Amino acid sequence: MNISTICVHGCDKRYDTTGAISVPIFASSTFAHPGVGQSTGFDYSRSLNPTCEYLEHTVAALEGGSHGIAFSSGMAAISVLMELFSPGDHIVASDDLYGGSYRLFSQISQKNGLKFSYANTAEEISKLITPATKAIFLETPTNPMMRITNIADVAEVKRKHNLLLIVDNTFLTPYLQRPLELGADIVLHSGTKYLGGHNDTLAGLLVTSDSALNEKLRFIAKTIGACLSPFDSFLIIRGIKTLAIRMERQQESARTIAKWLGEQSEVTAVHYPGLGGMISFSVKSEQVAVKVLEGVKVIKYAESLGGTESLITYPTLQTHADIPESERIARGIDARLLRLSVGLEDAGDLIEDLKAAMSTAIFF
Repeated sequence: MNISTICVHGCDKRYDTTGAISVPIFASSTFAHPGVGQSTGFDYSRSLNPTCEYLEHTVAALEGGSHGIAFSSGMAAISVLMELFSPGDHIVASDDLYGGSYRLFSQISQKNGLKFSYANTAEEISKLITPATKAIFLETPTNPMMRITNIADVAEVKRKHNLLLIVDNTFLTPYLQRPLELGADIVLHSGTKYLGGHNDTLAGLLVTSDSALNEKLRFIAKTIGACLSPFDSFLIIRGIKTLAIRMERQQESARTIAKWLGEQSEVTAVHYPGLGGMISFSVKSEQVAVKVLEGVKVIKYAESLGGTESLITYPTLQTHADIPESERIARGIDARLLRLSVGLEDAGDLIEDLKAAMSTAIFF
């Protein structure tokens, strides 16, 4: 079945006999047992809830996986992932990484005994693998520099060394990229972003085709309790229905805007991989960056991405503020870099908004 159809119709699980087109919100924390030692399959919503299960099956189907697990946020999903590992285990991760992931790894996971090496995973990573290495953690495209890694190439490395390959697919979504089909073991999403798509809820998702791995992750998730609520599950399900058409429109607009940005005298670099709705670009000075952030009107100066509204972010002060300054600058995340999440507004209106903001910066 085409992925656009899966987006609209979701999985084939049905939980009522009313013929409801939209999946019901099962607003129950607990479920009655038919008898001693018997279960409907649902006992307590921290473990499993029908609305949440529908979402999990839907995202698994979109990713071409067998199992999905939903969480209260993307960071909750990554936190559960880290519990797969033991003190002394080593993980190779993308060096251009979402600041929240870096914060978790450096401030929490390392405290708990895990070790990390950061690499440009678009290039050679084998030299960083040690006997203690257990996993490779990729973002592709990376956040915020939009670097692309060939997942299939990294999958060959992980097979050679018997490692787990984890891919954060938040930026491209399964509509544009399916990492499991390229050799990944686990796919991660901040469902807050493109899957939900409306800047109105938080969610995280993990997908795998490995049943044993799924059981481990589900046990950890149930034990930690970072579950997604029935209502938030419903909002993500509703958002996914328009995922395909949103991704097409946002990508089309992003290509137009990226081309325009590349022609502007105030812009010194444009980072756009040709896919998706995310663009990062550098301007001539910090002063110009600030003027753009404060000058846009249609585009909102705010963290997050992937929603119907276009958002512009200042990584050095927002998403990547917890990365040490020297490391940020070495990766190109300086005071001149801006990250733009292209929404569903008219591309011409977004360009005019940026043009007006840049015109104030020229005379600063």
